[in-house]
Amino acid sequence: MTPIMSQVHFLLVDDLEENLLSLAALLRRDGLVLLKARSGDEALELLLQNDVALALVDVQMPGLNGFELAELMRGNERTRRVPIIFVTAGNADSQRHFRGYEAGAVDFIHKPVEPDILRSKAEVFFELYRQRQQIAVQRDELEAQAAALKEADRRKDEFLATLAHELRNPLAPLRHGLDILRKSPDSDDAPEIRDMMDRQLVHLVRLIDDLLDVSRVSQGKIELRKQHIQAAEVIRSALESSQPLIDAAGHALTVEVPPEPIWLDADLTRLAQVVGNLLNNAAKYTPGGGRIGVALRADGDDAVITVSDNGLGIPVDMQSNVFQLFAQVETHTARVRGGLGIGLALVKQLVAMHDGSVSVASAGAGQGSVFTVRLPLADANTELQPATQQPAVPPVPTRPLKVLIVDDNVAVAQTVGWMLEEIGHQYHLVYDGREALQAARDFRPDAILLDIGLPGMDGYAVCRAFRQDDLFKDALIIAQTGWGQQRDKALASEAGFDHHLVKPVAYAELERLLVR
Repeated sequence: MTPIMSQVHFLLVDDLEENLLSLAALLRRDGLVLLKARSGDEALELLLQNDVALALVDVQMPGLNGFELAELMRGNERTRRVPIIFVTAGNADSQRHFRGYEAGAVDFIHKPVEPDILRSKAEVFFELYRQRQQIAVQRDELEAQAAALKEADRRKDEFLATLAHELRNPLAPLRHGLDILRKSPDSDDAPEIRDMMDRQLVHLVRLIDDLLDVSRVSQGKIELRKQHIQAAEVIRSALESSQPLIDAAGHALTVEVPPEPIWLDADLTRLAQVVGNLLNNAAKYTPGGGRIGVALRADGDDAVITVSDNGLGIPVDMQSNVFQLFAQVETHTARVRGGLGIGLALVKQLVAMHDGSVSVASAGAGQGSVFTVRLPLADANTELQPATQQPAVPPVPTRPLKVLIVDDNVAVAQTVGWMLEEIGHQYHLVYDGREALQAARDFRPDAILLDIGLPGMDGYAVCRAFRQDDLFKDALIIAQTGWGQQRDKALASEAGFDHHLVKPVAYAELERLLVR
């Protein structure tokens, strides 16, 4: 975008009004402001008030003459770099030229003035000043970009430090729990330790999922699965995940949902994630025994969801920044175990994907906060796919299966094998995709757990090779992979996979899929 330039100022100095008018008539053009002075003193005053690109100064003037004015200009920091062209009658001798150049002149123009010569010389200084303006604008833009990069780098460093801290929090009890169970696997505390380790693992997975989600949304890689839903379902779903955190802190929760339905065309899972993040923040940044409220109402063409608390509040100068990625309120991180600074950024992005908006209001530190989400209402009569949940079907007793596990990560392959053994199945491990087909012919598996990111021959190619073999064209083939985006699932389906599991694979999910 071409920057908008301010007008260029020329200063015309001559004690005769008719000479000033003549010069002004010759120089007049768009973007040029002509300042006129009848004396040296008047010229100095105008120079202090304006940024001048060129001074055209008559030499012979009463009071301060042109040379004296030039010398005074050279002695002032503001005006010492203003180019000066002396306008003089007749042909000045070399001594006068020397004095003029010594005083700071860049050129002489002789009266009577030649219009073309005057315009040509004036054009040079007009364009030079314009270039200086452009350079100044570019310098300011570069300084702003440098400041933004410095701030981004600072936030990145803070984020990485916080990430290391947040990852160590669940990793430490996992390490400790493993050490205890290794020494005393059958102690009275073993069930509680295993429950604690499971909670910490879930927390760790959620941290990573949040990181992946904010990256996917930023890159436009998340597609909403919109359905015709009641907004109250969003509140209920969010509370299912947030209620334990609220209860653990001893907060009093108030829920206000109107009896009449409020309809949305939205992705239930993603909106529940939005409200859940807001509720989790409220629980986290409100001292124990606080008050948290969630309310739903219709306002014109919008559904409005508010999440309020009487917690730590947000300083006024931070309220415009809390939705930025990696933003942290310093007073919060000093008093509460901080998060990664991505939750509210993700909230804003997901709400924007629903053509909605989110805002925050707080009277300041210690005054609580109110987050308001506004979403466009849907027509209550819209015929869309209703949000439905498949009823959970508990696994039924099954015959033992032979399962081939193909994964280049030895630890992952082995732990999955142990899970299968615990479920009651047999397993065989292969660590290279190129060896998988021959291993399958020897082992004759009922099901194949296949990693995608295999070296040499990836999981897609291995799956296609299985499907081209008559022995395995109808076999149950399950992808177990760290690649979990919709595009990855679509590629897996195209390659011939029956199911797509994202690591870490849950015991219950594996058990459910291997019911035969």
